[in-house]
Amino acid sequence: MALQIHQICRPVPSTSSSISSLPSCFAKQSIVAGDIHQFTSLMIANKKNGNRKGLSSSMTVRSSLETAGPTVVVGQVTEVSQDTFWPLVNAAGDKMVVLDMYTQWCGPCKVIAPKYKQLAEKYLDVVFLKLDCNQDNRALAKELGIKVVPTFKILKDNKVIKEVTGAKIDKLVGAIEEVRSS
Repeated sequence: MALQIHQICRPVPSTSSSISSLPSCFAKQSIVAGDIHQFTSLMIANKKNGNRKGLSSSMTVRSSLETAGPTVVVGQVTEVSQDTFWPLVNAAGDKMVVLDMYTQWCGPCKVIAPKYKQLAEKYLDVVFLKLDCNQDNRALAKELGIKVVPTFKILKDNKVIKEVTGAKIDKLVGAIEEVRSS
């Protein structure tokens, strides 16, 4: 099974054309366990004055097995199932992973979903996942010890290190910041 992580850089206004002023996702390259990393970038410049109008970068990480597999796009929330969750967490490597455990019928889950999406757009160094705790994903929800929805699990190095229960965006942001600074 191949695992792919796509990283997207958001538009950045700047008058400098120096490579050092580009977002960090342009500068980082690493090899994890012999996997293949491919980097693509696109810069659109103003023909009049040379200012950058927008940036887009994507990073693809593939395992050595070249079959199709689950994909994560950094800067977006990715829906997972009990079959794709752990492979994606493993593929995230040393990146922090935040999992939103929700249900379709949960009112507070629906209220916090757009705010959770905004966090994914803000924290480009974090992988944001969501799991519908329905009958199909019951085994994973039980494995992760869910008691109420929404529950947010923060993972690092394949281990749950923080948990936030309820639709408390301020507590979730605080937990993300705490883990990022440790």
